[in-house]
Amino acid sequence: MKNITAVYFSPTGGTKKACMALASAMSQDVKEVDLCTSDWEWTFGPGDVVIVGIPVFGGRIPGFAAEKLKHCRGNGAVAVTAAVYGNRAFEDALLELDDCLRAQGFRIAAGTALLAEHSMVGDIASGRPDEQDMEDIRSFAARILDKLQEEGWQEPQVPGNRPYRDWKQMPVVPVTNDSCTACGRCAKLCPAGAIPLDAPGTTKADQCILCMRCVSVCPTRARSLPAPALLMLEQKLSPVRDIRRENELFL
Repeated sequence: MKNITAVYFSPTGGTKKACMALASAMSQDVKEVDLCTSDWEWTFGPGDVVIVGIPVFGGRIPGFAAEKLKHCRGNGAVAVTAAVYGNRAFEDALLELDDCLRAQGFRIAAGTALLAEHSMVGDIASGRPDEQDMEDIRSFAARILDKLQEEGWQEPQVPGNRPYRDWKQMPVVPVTNDSCTACGRCAKLCPAGAIPLDAPGTTKADQCILCMRCVSVCPTRARSLPAPALLMLEQKLSPVRDIRRENELFL
């Protein structure tokens, strides 16, 4: 298939990997739009198919990502949505993502819930998407392509509730240890601009979206969640540590 674009918000890389796997299984020629770094307007049309991958934060899509999606104009383009989550649950995220894209003029052809390593507790869904996930994604891609060949296809029904579940970000920000070299990489790559270039060892709490990008890109592993917050998360997620969630497709 031609005219495939992958649009993703992937602070730590897992959402990009899952989204690109799906897009690449549908076409050998895929354009990419990285919402972490792009502030341009993107305009699509009826001949375009757009794969949109967004991570799940507390059963929702990040508000920051939802605002970024407003830069994408569908004009009747087809969207395939992917809510990418770290083994707990995707809850209202896929429904919310579909609603955001409809408001931007996209037609939703399919929705997926895909697994990726948890961005805060790395041993939850560690190594995912793995080879079994990739097989799932390739199978999903073939079924989506078949649907797009049908006349008069209908939009899928996906799980979730309106109003969406209430979710509030933890009142913490990543902290920096003594191994910080003040290289500024975290500041340059922070999608929310929450880390000052002239003080990369600090974080502006009122701007941080807790996406963990600064932690993942630090070359000296100088950034991390505060130890009490990480311990609380590990305890909260312990019931799903040894459960393998499976990818889901909604046609």
